[in-house]
Amino acid sequence: MLFLDKWERKFGWLSFPGLLKYYALFHVLVYLLQIVNPGIGEILDFNRAKIMDGEVWRVFTFLVADSGSGGLGAFGALFLFFMVMIAFMMNDSLEGAWGVFRTSLFHYTAFVGLILANFLYAEPMAGSGFFVYTSAFFAFATLFPRHEFMMFLIIPVQVRWLAFLGGGFLVFGVIFNPIYFGFLLLGFGNYLLWAGIPALRGQARAVNSVARKRKFDKYKLDDGEAFHRCKTCGRTEVSDPELEFRMAADGEEYCGDHLPQ
Repeated sequence: MLFLDKWERKFGWLSFPGLLKYYALFHVLVYLLQIVNPGIGEILDFNRAKIMDGEVWRVFTFLVADSGSGGLGAFGALFLFFMVMIAFMMNDSLEGAWGVFRTSLFHYTAFVGLILANFLYAEPMAGSGFFVYTSAFFAFATLFPRHEFMMFLIIPVQVRWLAFLGGGFLVFGVIFNPIYFGFLLLGFGNYLLWAGIPALRGQARAVNSVARKRKFDKYKLDDGEAFHRCKTCGRTEVSDPELEFRMAADGEEYCGDHLPQ
C-alpha cells in the first residue's frame, strides 16, 4: 500500500520491533507478581470509576491484568509458556511478512480498539487483553493458512482450521450476546483493517481473474482450429500456411486458388 510507505517515511519512529514479544513478557511479569500477590490483577484491571478518580494506569495495565486467568499452578504456567512461544513465533512471522512498521501499527490499532471498547461499554469484558494475541493469531492464519501446529504435541493441524474454530466461537458468542458485537468489532478492528479486508479483496481479485481467464479461454481459438477456410476446397491456414484468403461478393471466404473472378 502506497499510503503505508508514505506513513513509514513520516512516522517510522513508531516502529517497535518485537512488540508482541514484549507484550507477552509483560504477561509473564504480571503472572509472577500474581504468585506473590494474587490481588495484583485487581489493581491493574480496567475500572472506569477508579480511572476517573486518578488511577490512570488502568487505561493500559488492564491489557495484562488477567495474566493468571489460566490459574497460578502448573497448568497456568504451561498455558503461559505455550502462549509466549506462539507469540514470539507470530511476531517474527508478521514482521517478516509486513515489516516492523506495519506490524507495529497492527498492534497499536488493537490496543486503541480495546481501550475504546472498555470505555464505551458499561461492563468491561474480562480478559479482553488476550484479544491482542487472538487478532495476531487470525492475521497469522490469514497470511500462513497451511502452517501446522502440533496439537497435544502429536496431532498436526493447519492453523487455518484453528482460526475457523476460534472465529466460530466468536460468532456464537455474538449470537447469544449481541450487545457485545461492537466490543468485538473494536477489539478485532485491527485484524479487519490490516488482514481480513485486504485478504477478501485479494480473494475477490483472484476470483475475477479466474473468471476472466475462463471467459477468454471460452472464446479463444484452439491451436488446431482454423480461422480461415476456403468455401470450395476446404483448406485452411492450418493445413496450408502459405495460402491467402479473401472474402468474395457472395459473403463466403475463398483461398487464392478458388477466388471467384
